Amino acid sequence: MGDRGNSPNTRVRWLGRVSYEDALTLQQELVNRRAKNIEPDHLLLLEHPPVYTMGRSSRLEEVPNDGTPVIQASRGGKITWHGPGQLVGYWIRKLEPGARDLHAHLRLIEDRLIEVLGNFGLKGERRPGWTGVWCHGKKVASIGVAVRSWVTYHGWALNVDVDRRGFESVRPCGLSPAVMTDLRSLLGGQRTSVATVAHAAARAFAGEGTAKLPCELPLPTQ
Repeated sequence: MGDRGNSPNTRVRWLGRVSYEDALTLQQELVNRRAKNIEPDHLLLLEHPPVYTMGRSSRLEEVPNDGTPVIQASRGGKITWHGPGQLVGYWIRKLEPGARDLHAHLRLIEDRLIEVLGNFGLKGERRPGWTGVWCHGKKVASIGVAVRSWVTYHGWALNVDVDRRGFESVRPCGLSPAVMTDLRSLLGGQRTSVATVAHAAARAFAGEGTAKLPCELPLPTQ
């Protein structure tokens, strides 16, 4: 089956709803420790309060002025919105010699997100020339990563049950806001909790043998 990009030593941490800045600080600490082999790979699962983040390809004229915080991010890609009802996954993963291929890392994230969608009877798909995951012609997951000392950070955002008006002030990832969707819409209005999707993501990215940190919050009750 090839490299699934996970191991039984991957630590999954549910952070709840935290600010983009606090999540970034934690990522940077873990990247430094992972580069020195002090920590194993981590998958941070969380939600953000409403925020726009600008990837490295963003332009100043794309920035909205609706009062929502705007943060310059070190990840690839363009501007997008994050907010409640969206499951964010930050994957702190060390790319060992022989596997130092960021394009392969992006495709691996897409594979894992497609696996997550399969848990809910949905067939995720790629779109040639774009990064992310689509379903029924709509984009349901966005991806943007960075790497330092061959340790990846940032990651992906999967729309579970969001207020899609958050996307209307920007061209999310360079696309029309109308192309964005979420699991609730794809499931015909059936509600699925972020907690349920977080459990599916933990299995897809870290495997059934996921390790736990003594100080971490457990995954939320489904």
